[in-house]
Amino acid sequence: MLINNIKSLYGIVEGDVVKKCGREMSEVGKIDNAFLLTKGRKIVDYGSMNSPEYKQYLASEKKVVDALNGLVMPAFCDSHTHIVYANSRETEFVDKIRGLSYEDIAKRGGGILNSAKATAAASEDELFESAMERINDMVAHGTGAIEIKSGYGLTTESELKLLRVIRRIRENSPVTVKANFLGAHGIPMEYRGHQQDYVDLVINEMIPLVAAEELADFIDVFCDKGFFTCEDTERILMAGIKYGMRPKIHANEMAVSGGVQVGVKYDAISVDHLEQMGQAEIECLKDSDTMPTILPGCAFFLNLPLSPAREMIEAGLPVAMASDFNPGTAPSGNMQMVMSLACIRYKLTPEEALNATTLNTAYAMDVAHELGSITKGKIANIIITKPMNSIDFLPYYYGFNKVAKMILNGKIVNV
Repeated sequence: MLINNIKSLYGIVEGDVVKKCGREMSEVGKIDNAFLLTKGRKIVDYGSMNSPEYKQYLASEKKVVDALNGLVMPAFCDSHTHIVYANSRETEFVDKIRGLSYEDIAKRGGGILNSAKATAAASEDELFESAMERINDMVAHGTGAIEIKSGYGLTTESELKLLRVIRRIRENSPVTVKANFLGAHGIPMEYRGHQQDYVDLVINEMIPLVAAEELADFIDVFCDKGFFTCEDTERILMAGIKYGMRPKIHANEMAVSGGVQVGVKYDAISVDHLEQMGQAEIECLKDSDTMPTILPGCAFFLNLPLSPAREMIEAGLPVAMASDFNPGTAPSGNMQMVMSLACIRYKLTPEEALNATTLNTAYAMDVAHELGSITKGKIANIIITKPMNSIDFLPYYYGFNKVAKMILNGKIVNV
């Protein structure tokens, strides 16, 4: 496939660069009046339409796609979602409007426990079909890779059911899918007051069964005020590591929980949320391989404090931004909106926001060697936008879908 008449080709990365840190985040490789060539699933070449290579390709390639003066860029990688669930939670949305906090709702059996109850009653087919509808909408808005977490089961049977649905999505969808076992997402009501017994259940029963079916790439814990302690988190992560699952952590959404430090200690590939961050957490992340991942949709929806993205970038850290698509605290998987929030609320430049939602999120889900940039040899997961002058228009014109065509694995998909 030869894509021509590209106004500007963005997100070019030469060589084996897997993340952008600090000032590097403002660097986005770009070619104006460009072409891009794919073979099979891979990107094989790109350059200026004034080059002799382009003229050769134009003469020999049978399939030519006209970008119609749109931009071409890597598809978004969404490294934090909870899109396999059985029910929406708009009643809790109204409760929040009336003044109840997220913690208040959780204490009375709402929140995660609400979704867990509905998930237990749903069949695998029902969960699969509803999740695929969400994925199709995400693809239509530019997402080409998704990490999906379990965590709305909270029993062994339901957690396995969720992970089997995620495996089925991986087998049937053109998007790249990574699976995350988040059995430690909430504490079931029957374990309140003796949550160590639930931690034991996660470690001694759930993790071995998840590993036996090879259902998860990552192990995750909600390490925060009112949920799991640092000690709980360490025990669960060590058990997951034993079975080959790389750690991730939900950390510092409600309070400075120590979760960032635990994540770095256990070489977590990412620590996510980070609405509550101090200088100690920033210092801890320096010289680590852990990607700090901000979830702007959650902070927007819950009116939470904003993670100090600018301070992290100025300290030399990389920053990733994902959707947190879930029914309770971030009911949207629109990564274009994440880019807009990154610029409007967190004061990232459009270039920084692009790196935060493509290459750095690819790193956060361990696919940066294959996705997240326009690089020869990487998988051709590509957005062709509607005509626009520059990347600045993407976050500026918020709330509207700017995708004209989506290419996943080197093939145009219906959006």
